[in-house]
Amino acid sequence: MTLDDLINDWNPRPATGDRVLLLNDETLRDGLQSPSVRDPEIADKRDLTHRLAHLGVDALNLGCPGAGPKALAAVRALMVEIRDHRLPLSPNVAVRTLESDLEQVAEIQQRAGLPLEAGAFLGSSPVRMDVEGWDLAFLVATARQAVAFCHRQQVPVMMVTEDTTRARPEVLKAIYTAAMDEGAEAICLSDTCGHATPDGVRRLVRFIRDEVVGTRPVRIDWHGHNDRGLALVNAIAAFEAGANRLHGTILGIGERCGNVALDQLMINLHLMGFPKGNLTHLPALASRVADLCGTSIPANYPVLGRDAFRTGTGVHAAAIAKALHRGDVVLADAVYSGVPAALVGRRQEIEIGPMAGHSNVIYWLELNGFDPNPARVERILRAAKDSPRILTEAEIRAVL
Repeated sequence: MTLDDLINDWNPRPATGDRVLLLNDETLRDGLQSPSVRDPEIADKRDLTHRLAHLGVDALNLGCPGAGPKALAAVRALMVEIRDHRLPLSPNVAVRTLESDLEQVAEIQQRAGLPLEAGAFLGSSPVRMDVEGWDLAFLVATARQAVAFCHRQQVPVMMVTEDTTRARPEVLKAIYTAAMDEGAEAICLSDTCGHATPDGVRRLVRFIRDEVVGTRPVRIDWHGHNDRGLALVNAIAAFEAGANRLHGTILGIGERCGNVALDQLMINLHLMGFPKGNLTHLPALASRVADLCGTSIPANYPVLGRDAFRTGTGVHAAAIAKALHRGDVVLADAVYSGVPAALVGRRQEIEIGPMAGHSNVIYWLELNGFDPNPARVERILRAAKDSPRILTEAEIRAVL
C-alpha cells in the first residue's frame, strides 16, 4: 500500500494547464527594506546570489541602483558575478520612472553586456494620486515616456504599478496599455500595502489577463506583502488566476510585515504539483540570509524553524516510532507532518519532555546506541515529567 492510498487528499489540484511558473527573488531588494535587518556587504550578496541560483529561482532583483552609491555598486558587482559565472538568473532592478534612474540601468546593462530588466514603478491608487496631486493623464504620460526611453536604450521593461490592489480598473488599464504600446515586455501587479484577499487577487489578475493583456505576449508578475497575513495564499491565488511570475523573499523579510515568503511558496508549489528547484538547499540558504541580515528564524516557522519536524508528545512519538520500526521512513515522515521533512533534507525528531511517553525515551535511547531497558526508560521518563521543558541531551546523559 502506498502513501497515496493512505491519505485522502481533499486539496484540489489547480487547473493551470501546462503553464510555466517563474519565480523572482526580491531578498536583496525589497527584503532589505525591512527596518529590522541590515544590508549585507557585496561579498555576502555574491554568495547569496550563487545560493539562489542553486536553489532554482528564475530571476533575481539586484536592488535599487538609484538609492545611492552603495546600492549602485552592489548592482554592478552582482551583474558581473551573474555574467562571469554564467548563473541561470534573469537580473532585474527596481527604478523610478525618472530618466535619471533609467539611464543608470542602461549604463549598467551596457557595461556588463547582459540584459537588465528595469522594474519601473509608478503609484496607481486613488490614495497615492490624491496625496501626490496626480491625474490619470500624468500617469499615462509618465509610463509612456519611461518605457519609450528604455525601448530606445534596448533595456527590457517591467511596468510596475504600486498599490495595484486598491487602484481603479480604468486607471490600471490606461497605464498598462500605454506601457505595452511602447514596448513593455512585462507588467507587475503589486499588493503594496497587503490589502488583498485571495478572491480579490483572482478578480484582479483575471481582469488584467483578459481585459488588459489579452493576446499580447506580455508576462504578468505578482508582488505581494503580508500585512494581513495573506501574502502566501495570495501568491498562490495569483498563479491560479493566470500570473506568470511570482515575487518573494527568503523568510518573507521586507517592509512592515514583510513580503511573500519565497521558501514557503516553493514548498507549497511543490506539494501542489509544481516543483521548482532543489529544496534541500532551503535550510542552509535561510540560515545564511538570517545570519547576514541580522534576523532570526522563529522556532515554529514552517518547514525551516527548529520545531518544524520536532515533537515531544507521547502519542505522536509512538506513531512515528512504529512507522520507523516497520522500516517505512516515508510513512514516518507523513504520519504527523503535512510536509515531508526529507523534502528539505531534514528528518523527524522525537524529544523527551513533560508530555513524553515511553516511546519518546525508547526512540532516543535506540537512536543514541543505548539499551532501552525498563529501568533506564523509567528513570529518564521520571526526569522528563519533573521538567518544565524538553530535556537537553546533556540532561538525559546525566540521568543515564
